[in-house]
Amino acid sequence: MALGGLAVVSKAASPARDKVMVIGHRGASALRPEHTLASYAKAIADGADMIEPDLVATKDGALVVRHENEIGGTTDVAGHPAFAGRKRTKRIDGTELTGWFTEDFTLAELKTLRATERLGAVRPESRGYDGAFQIVTFDEVLDFAAAESAARGRAIGVVPELKHSTYFAGIGLPLEDRFLKVLGAHRYAATAPILIQSFEVANLRYLRGVIGRRPNIRLVQLIEREDGRPADSAAKGDAMTYGDMLQPGRLSSIAAYADILSPGTRSLIPLRADGRLGAPTRVVEDAHAAGLQVCPYTFRPENRFLAADFRSDAGENARNPAGSIAEMRRYLALGLDALFTDDPALGRAAVDG
Repeated sequence: MALGGLAVVSKAASPARDKVMVIGHRGASALRPEHTLASYAKAIADGADMIEPDLVATKDGALVVRHENEIGGTTDVAGHPAFAGRKRTKRIDGTELTGWFTEDFTLAELKTLRATERLGAVRPESRGYDGAFQIVTFDEVLDFAAAESAARGRAIGVVPELKHSTYFAGIGLPLEDRFLKVLGAHRYAATAPILIQSFEVANLRYLRGVIGRRPNIRLVQLIEREDGRPADSAAKGDAMTYGDMLQPGRLSSIAAYADILSPGTRSLIPLRADGRLGAPTRVVEDAHAAGLQVCPYTFRPENRFLAADFRSDAGENARNPAGSIAEMRRYLALGLDALFTDDPALGRAAVDG
């Protein structure tokens, strides 16, 4: 059965792909400020099968939905004089960042902030909603998905990503058990499609051990740039890179604890020196042979994010729906099982057209 049914896939054969699932990346983040209920509502209205909340922790241990724990670029925190003294420089997974971090705020304090568009001038429609929406919790997203499912008469899948697990564990705010507690408190999560993602490995192995294999819950191994390393592996001195993880032998190891492989799009079809798509790699074929489904990230509708094959002459920040659909169809021809897109209406058109 394909990804939509979320049945356990046999490791002995490639997964069936009778329906490619469209996942709203941070909602409909090309059109609304990311990770707001408005973004998720737009994604669902535009045909997304699933919505993606990224999860980070607050000072008092709540799980809030932000792409990163640094929130200077996605909220109006810089405009709050009361929080000026909370600006910090920290090292997160090997990268030094300066800004405001969720772990330095209580949930009540974060609720006084409003979401803003991360990409500014690139997404003027979304920027027009700056300040309109609050930060939400994972608990609230699950309630929202349940309400939308009941209203629309179809299951709305939820695709949570655990962000910076090793970092949060190191500051006394481990994510995994908090996540499981929230998940277990929601009747909707007992049967709704749930895909749990991470760029790390140990947390997915832990969750597999606790959750086991359930018909509605699947685990997703995210793959970053191929010369990078999972943060938990790097912390232990393990030299394994994401590129190593894409090798056939490693893919079989991933299939022991995860169900889905989620690499960046260019790991499947790289760009040539001229910015056009080159020859496909064997990643999809090798992942399917290992019993993994494949769901790449992220298709975006602006010219600046498209391969040169599909760009228009309207400028690099211009929306290019036709080009985005054409690019997604080039990748769909590889045999994808699902895809992440910032604009689910275009993903729906690419899949259904």
